Amino acid sequence: MASFLLVTSSPRGLQSLSTRYARNIAESLQARSGGAIVERDLAAAPLPHITSAYIDGRIAQPEARTFEQIEAVDLAESLVQEVQSADVIVIGSGMINFGPPTQLKAWLDHITWPGVTFGYSAAGKPQGLLTGKKVYLVTAAGGVFSQGDWAASDFQTAYLRHLLGFIGLTDIEIVRVEGTVFGPEAAKAAIAATEAQVRAILEQAP
Repeated sequence: MASFLLVTSSPRGLQSLSTRYARNIAESLQARSGGAIVERDLAAAPLPHITSAYIDGRIAQPEARTFEQIEAVDLAESLVQEVQSADVIVIGSGMINFGPPTQLKAWLDHITWPGVTFGYSAAGKPQGLLTGKKVYLVTAAGGVFSQGDWAASDFQTAYLRHLLGFIGLTDIEIVRVEGTVFGPEAAKAAIAATEAQVRAILEQAP
């Protein structure tokens, strides 16, 4: 029985395609396995951006932390625990100004923790510590960024794949929703393509 973590971040609420398909994947897989889903809606309940309380608090001895440092570290520890406890992580990200939403960036900043979610080998090579997990990453963009003239400007998918891999989440299946701003027919075709990809993923998933 697998456990699931669903992380959504789009401020568009029910209109968000990244949220729609991320939820679809998580709920479909959960229904198959019977496991539980922990949901983290970063748009409905935004995390604070990291401050000096987090930076200094995570390296201070527990008994020496200030109240602000205790709060910041406790929050980060709870977020890391959610990731560590999940067998499958599903993330929804809608592109904003060529990158992921700041809500999702704040989550990543909290869980990218030296000595906890990543470390370094004796030779100084980074080693991710969150291994053995499956990630489904749903990214949405109005334009087409998977190929063509705008591919080099996709600072969303490439960044997320890199940072997730840095902390050990390397088994990533990417679902793109793109090309929805070029008129009703283009949007219809884009959604149909995404739904076909999601169906194929669900058919192949264990």
